[in-house]
Amino acid sequence: MSNGLVNPKASFGTMPVFLTALSTILGAILFLRFGWAVGQVGFYGVIGIIIIGHLVTIPTAMAVAEIATNQRVQGGGAYFIISRSFGLNIGAAVGLALYLSQAISVAFYVIAFGEAFEPVFDWIRVNYGIVLADRRIITVPLMVILSVLMLVRGANMGVKALYWVVAILVTSLGFFFFGDSPIKPEVINLSSRIPNGNSFFYVFTIIFPAFTGLAAGLGLSGDLKHPETSIPRGTIWATLAGLIVYFLAAYKFAVSASPEDLVNDQLIMQRIAAWGPIIPIGLAAASLSSALGSIMIAPRTLQAIGADDIFPQFKLNQWLARGKKADNEPINASTITIIIAFVFVFVGDVNFVAQIISMFFMITYGAICLISLLEHFAADPAYRPTFRSHWSISLVGTLASFWVMFKMNMPYAAFSLLIMTLLYVFITKSKHERRGFSKLFRGVIFQLSRELQIFAQRADREDRELSWRPFAICISCDTFRRKSAFDFMRWISHRYGFGTYIHFIKGMLNRSTTAESKIALERLLKLAASFPNRVYLDTIISPSYTSAIAQVVQLSGISGRGNNLILFEFSRTDPHSITDAIQNYPMLESAGFDICILNTGYRGFGYKKEIHIWIKPEDYKNANLMILLGYITLGHPEWKRGFIKIFAIVPHAEMQEERNRLIRLIKQGRIPISQSNVEMIPLEEGEDRKEIISRFSVDADLTIIGFKTEKLKNGIELFDGYGDLGNILFVSSNQHKSIE
Repeated sequence: MSNGLVNPKASFGTMPVFLTALSTILGAILFLRFGWAVGQVGFYGVIGIIIIGHLVTIPTAMAVAEIATNQRVQGGGAYFIISRSFGLNIGAAVGLALYLSQAISVAFYVIAFGEAFEPVFDWIRVNYGIVLADRRIITVPLMVILSVLMLVRGANMGVKALYWVVAILVTSLGFFFFGDSPIKPEVINLSSRIPNGNSFFYVFTIIFPAFTGLAAGLGLSGDLKHPETSIPRGTIWATLAGLIVYFLAAYKFAVSASPEDLVNDQLIMQRIAAWGPIIPIGLAAASLSSALGSIMIAPRTLQAIGADDIFPQFKLNQWLARGKKADNEPINASTITIIIAFVFVFVGDVNFVAQIISMFFMITYGAICLISLLEHFAADPAYRPTFRSHWSISLVGTLASFWVMFKMNMPYAAFSLLIMTLLYVFITKSKHERRGFSKLFRGVIFQLSRELQIFAQRADREDRELSWRPFAICISCDTFRRKSAFDFMRWISHRYGFGTYIHFIKGMLNRSTTAESKIALERLLKLAASFPNRVYLDTIISPSYTSAIAQVVQLSGISGRGNNLILFEFSRTDPHSITDAIQNYPMLESAGFDICILNTGYRGFGYKKEIHIWIKPEDYKNANLMILLGYITLGHPEWKRGFIKIFAIVPHAEMQEERNRLIRLIKQGRIPISQSNVEMIPLEEGEDRKEIISRFSVDADLTIIGFKTEKLKNGIELFDGYGDLGNILFVSSNQHKSIE
């Protein structure tokens, strides 16, 4: 949105915002339906309606004040705030709904203006016998007059009229509050209400538009000289003033007339007031002021939407965004608004129009409170409002908005959300825009991640040792030649662990290698997007594999804890590629790392069905880690049909004892391994263990074998001689792991 939506002659201050909001709050609903509401649900019920309504509007007013002091709110008011926080696509979907509610509000207040002539119609009927039942003889001409005035004179005329209208409004309310009602009940019962009245939330739906005035004042944002001060002051003052008046009005109605009188006479205020005729005049003034406010604001919302090129037709957007040269008055958007208003004026039903307005306003207010809430948690340095509310206030506003929306009318709420969803889908197809909400949401996730990392880092060390899980890191220069290591990292980090996969680039850190690393990371991310995974991806540039390992070992894990397991990978066709890694085992061992070396064959992981775990007499430290890794791997959906078989190579004399130990370990550790899948292999004198493993596991998809790090001194001989086995995972545990 360009600055062109700001009136170059903007001169309005806080008072127009306050008056526009207040005249809408103390408008037609107060005169026509508030007494009816007291009769329907009683004094205490109406107090509940006021409190719940202001649980939405007060947090929204504070959220608006906060957002407005962080940035200049340009033309479009609430739409500008939502679209610049949630992005244009979501903002436009909410903004169009907001615009429709504002345009329909024009009709609502014009219809209410017609109700003010009920005493005149009654007088004509009594004195002349002429029955004028159709209020449209008043509302349609008024709509024509308003249309001509707005198209010719614009907002300046509307604001000047507001001062006179509010003066009449305040006068009429003064006569009402100081009136001594001749119809007050003999016994005042604040709990009394008509029997079998309407439900609480139906009455709330009819009354809620009375509390929505803050959006009216916000709509003048493009015409304000200092919106960062005028919007907060005007909206908060108007909201609080309206709250006080409604509390007083509820009590005045409750003590001045019976519930039956309040329900049956929509202009009951003139029977209570010190001078009755002032009430229809006040109603007319309130309705007229609210209609003026809505007919000034709605076109500015539509103009802002057009300026953002939301509609697929460029010429339509240009036409809607166009304003008068002198003051940018939205002449074309006003024309569309007038047409919509005329349609609903012809409908002529106050209650029907009120329900539609309530739904769309509730969605808008919920969105504004949610923006404030997310901004609190995102902690973006660019968000520096001079006025701040507490995050809990925004949370209350957000929850209250969406809860009340569905309590008011479930079908209306579902229909409203459906309309917004369809608008969002339609806009997204024609306008691909990724800013806004994603940025806000990423900020929240960043702050949440930061807090979790700090919490995890400060966790009790004993707790880490009692409950082992893999915090694994893998470093490989063969990322784009073989994906087995990445697959294994995907599996162990799917649910139980955390995985970091680092692509190694050999060389000095300079512009060339930095550019290469960025390209490699993009390739990695693209590759990872093809598979469901929870692996953190990165690259590292280092002059040697040894220095790269030294750097990786010292990296803090993404979980907030240090890493405890490192994975290396090499191809069976090129066994010498693991030499650099095994030469650094003393460094890894001293750092407390468990070491896993994945040997990949041409069969890969096969059908992902059988995992064979081989336990040898010297695997006391390794056995539990091998079983845990097998169990964790089996937890990935790609291994959902898989099972684990344990083979133990032991001397004849120890076979039964070792079998019992393994079965006891499996039961106590609740590892899903059938006893029939535990097989003991007698160790014969001089028999080759590699040949035994190759014979029994020739059809396994993953074979897990333990080793002692001391054996790494023999080089690649440790990993050689396994023939045509599938992938093999060699495991060396730094410490004994507890399964129980």
